[in-house]
Amino acid sequence: MTEWFEDWFNTEEYLNVYRHRNEEDAKNLFDLIIKNVLLEKGSKVLDLACGAGRHSILFAKNNFDVTAVDISDNLLNVGRKTAEELKLKINFIKSDLRKLNLNKKFHLIINLFTSFGYFETDDENGEVIKMASQHLVDNGYFVLDFFNIIYLQNNLIPISYDKIEDGIIKQERVIEADRLVKTIFITRKGIEKKYYESVRIFTKEELISFFKDSGLKIQFIYGDYLGNNFAEETSPRIIIIAKK
Repeated sequence: MTEWFEDWFNTEEYLNVYRHRNEEDAKNLFDLIIKNVLLEKGSKVLDLACGAGRHSILFAKNNFDVTAVDISDNLLNVGRKTAEELKLKINFIKSDLRKLNLNKKFHLIINLFTSFGYFETDDENGEVIKMASQHLVDNGYFVLDFFNIIYLQNNLIPISYDKIEDGIIKQERVIEADRLVKTIFITRKGIEKKYYESVRIFTKEELISFFKDSGLKIQFIYGDYLGNNFAEETSPRIIIIAKK
């Protein structure tokens, strides 16, 4: 039996739902990372759960040696096509993050845009950060970009509608126990398709404990892509930059 993210990320619909992803946000986050880590040009960068390669492409454009990993053939193919069109060399790899072993080390590893917490158990989710630590060179950096649960609870939009060219996307969001669950209904020509997302909720303290357990020392914690300090009530994101 496949897990929700294997089914959902492999659909054409996924990119329709997230087509609003902001390139300016991606550039701001790239700039924030580069400002806070010491990286020479040509340094090896690993993008975990790269999706369609938005952030990988920015790093490759700036002369870094990029490896990008995702479980979705659909998203990897989109990333490969974009990289080819831009004449960028990116090593795209299909893998479940729980099973990743590349037998090489990286100067920077990134896990961005809430690409963490997909798995059912805390042990499985924690293994992703341990795996990242094992793939880092000494003094290498790991960056995690996740939602801030306090802000999310206070600003959750239970239902939203979004028009697409030939239909409607309806999204229902609810916090159930320790997970944020989203149900997505996509209706085209009277035919409705239904998908799910389910992401484990973590507090700042829980995320920090994963880093410590993996031998990573936290350097900075930011609350948004512009580099403002993290504030529990008002920061939409929690961006942790750590060093091995």
